[in-house]
Amino acid sequence: MTDTKQRFSNSKTDSPSLRARGIYLLPNLFTSAALFAGFYAIVQAMNGNFEYAAIAIFIAMVMDGLDGRVARMTNTQSAFGAEYDSLSDMVSFGVAPALILYVWALKPLGKLGWIAAFIYCACAALRLARFNTKLDDEQQDKRYFQGLPSPAAAALLAGFVWVSYEYGVSGRDVFFGVLKMKWMAWGLTVFAGASMVSDLRYYSGKDINLKHSVPFIVMLGIVLAFVLISYSPPEVLFFVMAVYALSGYVMWLRGKLRAKKLSDLSD
Repeated sequence: MTDTKQRFSNSKTDSPSLRARGIYLLPNLFTSAALFAGFYAIVQAMNGNFEYAAIAIFIAMVMDGLDGRVARMTNTQSAFGAEYDSLSDMVSFGVAPALILYVWALKPLGKLGWIAAFIYCACAALRLARFNTKLDDEQQDKRYFQGLPSPAAAALLAGFVWVSYEYGVSGRDVFFGVLKMKWMAWGLTVFAGASMVSDLRYYSGKDINLKHSVPFIVMLGIVLAFVLISYSPPEVLFFVMAVYALSGYVMWLRGKLRAKKLSDLSD
């Protein structure tokens, strides 16, 4: 989803020729892989294999991040690829996470459970639709997303399930006789959905040019990140996704405080 704009905007005038020669194989293979991972996550959740389901969401996230970049690097952007990518995102980052959380923890809550799952699913659809309608908006700051990206929201929920599984905690456990996992899952599901359709700004990383040289410390940081993830994937990935999900609220709060400070100074 994050690179749908580039794939779409570079292909508006070549639709007839693309129809004549078919579709580009390489970038759409990555999109298909993301779609397959999302479908696989649904199947595993229905079979009660929540660890595999959560991992599949992260795999879908990686594949989704690669398809647009591959399309740009190989100059194979197309309108078909943009539409296919958006539909794949809806399955992998909209339907799949909602179903995983529902089967894992929300089902015992009855109507409240499936309503929370639907809220997330609907918010993912709205987030993707809003993103697609702003593809031609040149005024939008491309350094930031408007609302939490659907892959990040899906990874937040998947990370929560994965960490819980890693510690032997099911979606129906109770801590200290009060704290119920199903309600924590309910709150996180609604939070992720609301964050997607919010106007909060989230850093996109699109201003980073991978073709240019970077300081040595950046490369060292990347290596360290890989080491940490390989050491404890569930905890590290969930922590990173949680920090990213909260970063939009932190930026909003900082903006409010800065505006208040400027207002006080002007008075």
